[in-house]
Amino acid sequence: MKTPSTLTALEELETAVHSPGPSDLGLVMGGGGARAAYQVGFLRQVARQFPELTIPYITGVSAGAINAALLASHHGSFIQAVGELSQLWGRLTVEDVFKVDTRSLSMNGLRWLKQLASGGLGGPPRVRGLVDTAPLRRYLTEVLHAVDGELTGIQYNLERGRLKALAISTSSYSTGQSVTWVQGSDIREWERPERKARSTVISVDHIMASSALPLLFPAVQLGEGWYGDGGVRLTAPLSPALHLGARKIMAISTRYDRSATEAEEPTIQGYPPPAQVMGVLMNSIFLDLLDPDAVRLERLNQLLSGLPPERRAGFNPVKLLTLRPSVDLGKLAYEYEPKLPKAFRFFTRGLGTQQTRSPDFLSFVLFQPDYLMKLMEVGETDAAARADDIAEFLRDNE
Repeated sequence: MKTPSTLTALEELETAVHSPGPSDLGLVMGGGGARAAYQVGFLRQVARQFPELTIPYITGVSAGAINAALLASHHGSFIQAVGELSQLWGRLTVEDVFKVDTRSLSMNGLRWLKQLASGGLGGPPRVRGLVDTAPLRRYLTEVLHAVDGELTGIQYNLERGRLKALAISTSSYSTGQSVTWVQGSDIREWERPERKARSTVISVDHIMASSALPLLFPAVQLGEGWYGDGGVRLTAPLSPALHLGARKIMAISTRYDRSATEAEEPTIQGYPPPAQVMGVLMNSIFLDLLDPDAVRLERLNQLLSGLPPERRAGFNPVKLLTLRPSVDLGKLAYEYEPKLPKAFRFFTRGLGTQQTRSPDFLSFVLFQPDYLMKLMEVGETDAAARADDIAEFLRDNE
């Protein structure tokens, strides 16, 4: 009898039938805010090994959507695209993501308090986020070379055959569904309970929506609906790549896999401050879902491997390589917090980031150049340590 998890994985595979082989490589990049810089470091090392690597299926969610969008729209080789991605993160600052001046933060805070105190008498909500992300929109428009908001490089790569599809996941605040926006060739839309895909022309708006951290960043209007961070409702992070047709998936997580001993060690003393609670919530939303999804896929692989080819109904095992940090990126953030802009540092300390030894919440919003550079260094080192595994996994794609 099929278990629910096995049935779900079978349904994912059923949506797209492609010939297996080198052209079926998919890259999955999850969320994590500033942690996404780790993915870039990992890709830098991969690009050194495989400078002309072609990845036909690219998917991204939350901050991983930024990385996915640049890779999918870049006109150059893989190593050139990763080089530009590295520059993007290397010069990024908090001021490039949201306004951090005292006036802007204070006014937003006052608007929130006024709205809460109004008892709903003031009409529709006027405050859309704790911070103003207009700087991020300008920055992405520049670095993604958008033309009237559209990432024209995606269509360019589709026409050249270097890319088959890009998928960007968002969460609909209007319906509560996970909506994956896909631009590609010969791609069929899919629909599952609480999640679906829609064909579109990817724009800066889609990237802004996918990376809009709940409450902190304002939601973005796409069509008639309002959308926020894609990690909120995407319960199966590997599913977009499977639906598109990827049969070899390289997934880069930003979650540190703690040992049993580490997991038992408390990171705070006394009552948990808001930053600790927010960190736990953000981990559960953005970092913890890849592992159970990978387990489901591996179980399906075992099931298929145990069947003779004629009884697999056209399905074949999917190769999966999951890559993750060798160090706790939350604990690492603590070292770089003092260099945050003064007003924003005052705000984060008020939430209690100094009262925990692993300020995970801080690691999501610490768009600080020295921290981002360190994350890229860690990613590069981790990829070098897995160089043989990566080479074996990508051997068919040389």
